[in-house]
Amino acid sequence: MTLRILTFPEADTPPALRAQVLALQDEAWPPDVPSSGTSHDPALRPVSMLLVDGATVLAALDILTKDIEHAGHRLRAGGLSTVVTRRAARGQGHGRTLVTAAREHMARSGTYDVGLFTCDRPLRAFYESAGWQELPGTVLVGGTEADPFPSDRPGFDKATMGAFFTPAARTAQPTFPHTRIALHPGHIDRLW
Repeated sequence: MTLRILTFPEADTPPALRAQVLALQDEAWPPDVPSSGTSHDPALRPVSMLLVDGATVLAALDILTKDIEHAGHRLRAGGLSTVVTRRAARGQGHGRTLVTAAREHMARSGTYDVGLFTCDRPLRAFYESAGWQELPGTVLVGGTEADPFPSDRPGFDKATMGAFFTPAARTAQPTFPHTRIALHPGHIDRLW
């Protein structure tokens, strides 16, 4: 097995790899019609990270980016989205490898102050094992200001995960637990 992690702006992902990513996403979250093209709002500057063995995508995720203001702090936030592992390759640590690599990429890139995203509560330990931390009581408010989509809406059981990469983010870190954070990524990526 020759595992490599490849990183591309979503729109620049080679077509053969992008087709595999879309097929994996459709397998994990079956749509009404098969996916085609890009998955995310280009305004969020999506970056795709792929764990590949030869020409086969084993796991994939996207990092979305948005400036946020929270408790008097202006920060550049990056969030994980569409984290998926090929069904036949699950249970081998590929997802953890990729999620850890994403956190490390975000930390060293100089692009992100903070990493923020939600996950289904049963996946919290998985993300913690990859170096992310739960932000207790934190709610991300997605959607738009006029049409909010909060992570604590009825029927959701989400945990908010985070990582603080820069001195500015570490200064703001105490303001994140037990609060609502206005993410507002729009209508396409209602909540990353």
